[in-house]
Amino acid sequence: MWATEEFRAELGAFLSAAVGTPDRVEPLAMRPWSAVWKVRAGGGASYAKQNCPGQAHEARLVQRLAGIAPDHVVPVLAADADRDLLLTADLGPTVHARGGAADPATWARITAGAADLQRRLVGRVDDLHLTVLAPADATTYVADAVGRLAALPADDPRRLAPEVAVLLEALLPTVERWSDRVEDLDLPLTLLHNDLHAENVVVAPDGGLRFFDFGDAVLGDPLAGLHVPLAMARESLGLPPDDPQLWRIADAALEVWSDLANPAELRAALPAALQLGRLARVESWRRCVATMTPEERAAYGSAPAVRLASLLDPPPLGAAAALG
Repeated sequence: MWATEEFRAELGAFLSAAVGTPDRVEPLAMRPWSAVWKVRAGGGASYAKQNCPGQAHEARLVQRLAGIAPDHVVPVLAADADRDLLLTADLGPTVHARGGAADPATWARITAGAADLQRRLVGRVDDLHLTVLAPADATTYVADAVGRLAALPADDPRRLAPEVAVLLEALLPTVERWSDRVEDLDLPLTLLHNDLHAENVVVAPDGGLRFFDFGDAVLGDPLAGLHVPLAMARESLGLPPDDPQLWRIADAALEVWSDLANPAELRAALPAALQLGRLARVESWRRCVATMTPEERAAYGSAPAVRLASLLDPPPLGAAAALG
């Protein structure tokens, strides 16, 4: 789709209306789920993006976020919600490119900033039109996903292996306990970035962090949004579970919610919330795979089943015993 003359003309008209006739439009990433271009026009640089149909909410979402919390998202130069075309300012290298992924303090800034963005959106998410993954629905979601993926033909790349399906079905009572533990906190549903890592964060001229790449976003329990950054921080820093540095990164986000729930209770429920956070990754991959070609599914179609099977793995932070 993105290689057609028709789309190139559509993109060119969108860019020209926003920043003038581009001097150069360079494709940076052309994947089944999204395409990104670096745009040079009028001596400046920016990034254009469009998502696959299953995730065609980003332009509308980021435009809304920029109005509510401009200190947390990259500046929006233009947005067409109907076509999910988004143009954002180039703020320079990502935090990862700057070496920030090796700094625990930077990870703490990322989790704290993301939690602050979540908190500002409380009570303002109804018109975001995002998939809702409430903790109360987790067991049903897992059961439905297992049934759907396990029933696919043996040669379908999306199929969940029968032996894994059996293990996940046996896990359902545990998923219900995770759900209960998180629900007991009674935290409001809010935005989960769902792909928050050091390559999706930049440093603004004022020194603050700005987030981008919200294509995978869903609505859910705020603590579930810590799954990706904690998993990536643990990998980048080479830390074992329950390392004090990982807990400090988590605590930076938990502090934002400490007026709504006891800090000790937040910590105790975090491992369960992190496991439920895996379902957001299942959902975003499901949305992407839905419109892939057969060739693309051969390469990426197993992703929802793989993410679903990861429920059998321990959380990136917190003792396994805490999940019982």
